[in-house]
Amino acid sequence: MILPLQFYQRDDVVLISKELLGKNIFTDFEGSLTGGIIVETEAYRAPDDKACHAFGNKMTNRTKTMFLEGGTMYVYLSYGIHTMINVVTASKGMAHAILIRAIEPTIGVSTMLQRRNHTQLAYETVNGPGKTACALGVEKRHDGLLLNSKKSKVWIEDSGIQIEEEDIVIGPRVGMSIHTGPDAHRQWRFYINSNKWVSKPKIAKYPNIPHKS
Repeated sequence: MILPLQFYQRDDVVLISKELLGKNIFTDFEGSLTGGIIVETEAYRAPDDKACHAFGNKMTNRTKTMFLEGGTMYVYLSYGIHTMINVVTASKGMAHAILIRAIEPTIGVSTMLQRRNHTQLAYETVNGPGKTACALGVEKRHDGLLLNSKKSKVWIEDSGIQIEEEDIVIGPRVGMSIHTGPDAHRQWRFYINSNKWVSKPKIAKYPNIPHKS
């Protein structure tokens, strides 16, 4: 079953980040169906989260998609190079979003390999959000698509897999700048324990700044 917009249009972005684990994300571009199980996510929340693009409810040409209704896909380029898939949540105007950091490939693997210029499926095929977006064929031009219909060519389904709370690993988000202060230490990265497709980023070490939820 494709997740309805109501699934995303709740205020708790952290809870939704956890609930997306185990769900299936699919793309259908030019007749090529690709997809996989979401195994890793990160939550971002305006206006108080300095790590969020829309911190302070700042609306720019890039962040305006974050202010749309929950269930919209927010796509941006990291460092102007790597495409990132984000799921907008909450009500219109709230600018909450969830980064899809990693998937377990299940459908259309041969197409994913072609997009990644790989000859065989390996951990490196999707070991990060940019590689995942590339494997799924998502590009910046897909920014703003709704995720509740196959007509959008990108959608998320309930796989029937129930990830229990004890099977979710919680930790700090990846690549946070020291300039984000306590927000760099928010425990808003979530992934399925022992899943081999979860990314293994190098977590930067910061001074001992008190944690803020």
